[in-house]
Amino acid sequence: MGLVINRNMEIVSKVSLASEPVRRALENLKRDIKKACLASGEKGCVLFMEEKPLPRECFSLAADQENNRLYLCAGDEMGFVYGIYEISRSILGITDFWFWNDQQIQRREGYLVDGDYRFDSEPYAVDLRGWFVNDEVLIRTWSVNRREEEPWEMVFETLLRCGGNMVIPGTDKSSERYRGLAAAMGFYITHHHAEPLGAEMFSRAYPELNPSYEAHPEKFQGLWRQGIEDQRRFKVVWNLGFRGQGDRPFWEDDLRYQTQESRGKLMSSLIRMQYDMVRKEIPEALCCTNLYGETMELYRDGYLDLPEEVIKIWADNGFGKMVTRRQENHNPRIPALPAEEDRGSHGIYYHVSFYDLQAANHITMLPNSPELVYRELQEVMRHGVKDYWLVNCSNVKPHVYFLDLLAQIWRSGSVDIEEHRRRYVTTYYGAENESRISACLADYPKYAVSYGPNEDDRAGEQFSNHVARMLISQYMKQKDVPSGHLLWATDAGDLRGQVKWYQQLCLTGERNYREYLNRCEKVAAEITEENNTVSKQPISGSRRLFEDSLLLQVQIHYHCYTGAYQVCQSLLAAMDGQYQKSFYYAGKAREEYLAADAVMRSREHGKWHNFYANECLADIKQSAWMLEGLMSYVRNLGDGPHFYQWQRDFLYSEEDRRVMLILVMENHLKDQELFVLMKEKWD
Repeated sequence: MGLVINRNMEIVSKVSLASEPVRRALENLKRDIKKACLASGEKGCVLFMEEKPLPRECFSLAADQENNRLYLCAGDEMGFVYGIYEISRSILGITDFWFWNDQQIQRREGYLVDGDYRFDSEPYAVDLRGWFVNDEVLIRTWSVNRREEEPWEMVFETLLRCGGNMVIPGTDKSSERYRGLAAAMGFYITHHHAEPLGAEMFSRAYPELNPSYEAHPEKFQGLWRQGIEDQRRFKVVWNLGFRGQGDRPFWEDDLRYQTQESRGKLMSSLIRMQYDMVRKEIPEALCCTNLYGETMELYRDGYLDLPEEVIKIWADNGFGKMVTRRQENHNPRIPALPAEEDRGSHGIYYHVSFYDLQAANHITMLPNSPELVYRELQEVMRHGVKDYWLVNCSNVKPHVYFLDLLAQIWRSGSVDIEEHRRRYVTTYYGAENESRISACLADYPKYAVSYGPNEDDRAGEQFSNHVARMLISQYMKQKDVPSGHLLWATDAGDLRGQVKWYQQLCLTGERNYREYLNRCEKVAAEITEENNTVSKQPISGSRRLFEDSLLLQVQIHYHCYTGAYQVCQSLLAAMDGQYQKSFYYAGKAREEYLAADAVMRSREHGKWHNFYANECLADIKQSAWMLEGLMSYVRNLGDGPHFYQWQRDFLYSEEDRRVMLILVMENHLKDQELFVLMKEKWD
């Protein structure tokens, strides 16, 4: 026997429901109950909420069968919020990523709670923990139920289900737009490392002025004061710092600061000024600063003087390794963790998604292994960095596996990678599919292209797009010199050498992902639909979810690497004066990139309509567009200025081609029309 949760469950609270985060969580629980329960005449239990002196953010759930009550006790607002979502998770079986993984909810008359049911939460291993909704180009233009806000609500709800308590709610305008919603759901708000105090960017407020603090100190200070005023009603972890008006150093806009000493002196003084501004208005304010990229080099070299109470945030390189990031061709790889003698509070900024216009991942998973991630985060823990963890989650959906993994680590401090993978796959794909999908998922990083000497030098989809475009652009602009954008990757002394270096990597990528794709397609065909005993909900749509997630990402990689290899074929042929072959290979490459974009768009069923429409960072469709330009360029080189010979070569019979009384008898063919004729002859 036990209690029953159904649509008739009553909520009795000794807690003030004026707390908006608690009220919103209860509304979501009621929604979940409606999704999971049929209408019933049976009496439901009473959810009885009361305060008890429990540790910060902790809660207890306990069944009282005699009084038909499910007690939820907590000592603070977030404890109640987490407890409410635990009811949804452990009793109704609604998973943390139900929205992103399209969990199908089975309706019953009610859900039985054992009479001796009890759940006592433990304090989190990490104090402040959350996501940075960064590079949010997909969810920024996507709406659900015709509401632009709903995707953001789902991001924030999912983060709460994962135990998060802090968020950067988007970048630039998005952050300002959605921070009120995030605060209403219970989060601490914090800020992009290039947006100190969450204030308006100087160049947006004063587009006609050079963004130099030296020239306009009062205007910068005014923006910072306004940022404090605009957010003082929220819980905030105030980000202090001074970067440029884009995600770049300020000295790129102000040439007066050309030494490490001058840069560090200005940044130190401004961080201290911002700190004093915040503490004057909010004496107990939490403050942080990012030791990111060039800022960490300043700190390591002793040029930054920071207030003791400020949380120092260390960052991985965008590929999961706790070393400084590569910026263009500069890649110092300085270890990015505090020294033993570095006192005070510390945090990390960690990426499961990254955008570097070189080799990172954004619409596909992190190409490095969860084992590497776990080793790095265990090292983070050993260095005592437990005050603040911020994870770049970008658009969530492509990264749910790693986000689930990191949530487990910030909850307990440790995880068994294999056990976590089995549980994740069982939860979302079903027990009968677990072994084959888990094996497939575990091998994802093994197929990634290794482009450098370090263990984390594994490529995401940007490598098969951005590097290809760099080479195309360089050939069309100045083919006699190598691309300066590739000095981080290869020491080849000319463009041909760069193309050949890239060609070999792309050939490896094409072969790797062809093998992996065959394997994943075989697994997809074998997936069965079955009941899931873990979440207490049926698994339906398992094959579709697999096609939407791992299979889709492998397809993207395969088509992009195949296209990138054809780009190299095209460029090498052009360099040898074989312009028809170059045109043909460019057309083949274009088709592969279009295929990658098409397969991505084919997964936009139901609520996902137009989810990938604004994929503009890897921008696979731009790779295809650039190849149209390359086709026209080499056609001009080989067939211009009159453009009749290629048309005769591929449209006319042998005897007609040789008779030159009239050069052409038809309108000149467009590039794609000519390419179709080439394929008919050469494929």
